Amino acid sequence: MNKNPIANCTPDETNGYGLYNRREFIKGISKGGCALFFLSNLSLFSLSGCKDYFSMIVVDYIKCAGCRTCETVCSSFNNKKIVDGEVLNGLGNPNHSSIRVYHFNPEVTVPNLCVMCPDAPCIKACPISLDPETGQKALFRDKKTHSIKVDSERCNGCGYCADACRANRAGIIFQNSDTNKPEHMCTLCEGDPQCVKYCPQSALSHKILNTNKEFYGLPPEKIAAELIRRLYDFS
Repeated sequence: MNKNPIANCTPDETNGYGLYNRREFIKGISKGGCALFFLSNLSLFSLSGCKDYFSMIVVDYIKCAGCRTCETVCSSFNNKKIVDGEVLNGLGNPNHSSIRVYHFNPEVTVPNLCVMCPDAPCIKACPISLDPETGQKALFRDKKTHSIKVDSERCNGCGYCADACRANRAGIIFQNSDTNKPEHMCTLCEGDPQCVKYCPQSALSHKILNTNKEFYGLPPEKIAAELIRRLYDFS
């Protein structure tokens, strides 16, 4: 299995969103076709003087059926258990998932997860001083996947990262109610995202980060409002 976080992701190759209004949406279903496409422009960002690809999970909101399979497999893979000395995937409790599926009325489902902000406002907000050995704060970017991770031993549970996430982006980070430590940052499953692999509708994909996408970094309620406006507009 290839663990290269970039080898398993692809750049967007379309040049716009294929969103439908409600009438076109119904017509599209009758023809067996309905897709939400994303904007192009391969994005490169610089880290520590080196050019690196940032990648993230991209959502096709039209394909999403709201089944929450993504939540289960994410939680299971990232919360492993040791049974009789053997490391096994966890039970898949959705409460421990890094991807959350929100349901809205009229019927729209919006999976929400870390958008891998190039400027990492959560890390900037962390008040913990840089570790002299690692050069990292309590919140830091993984060298392999560039996902956001937390050093639980150094984290003081202040919640500044969660506040910064809500203020600047989609509000992914939440504090554990027992430990106050930040949770729900996407790990990209070490380069092999399980949510992408097991999504039965192929609504999720692992792609090169593109901050120009229309819905990039928006909270679920704003995404849902726009989808509802387009999909349920009978005028």
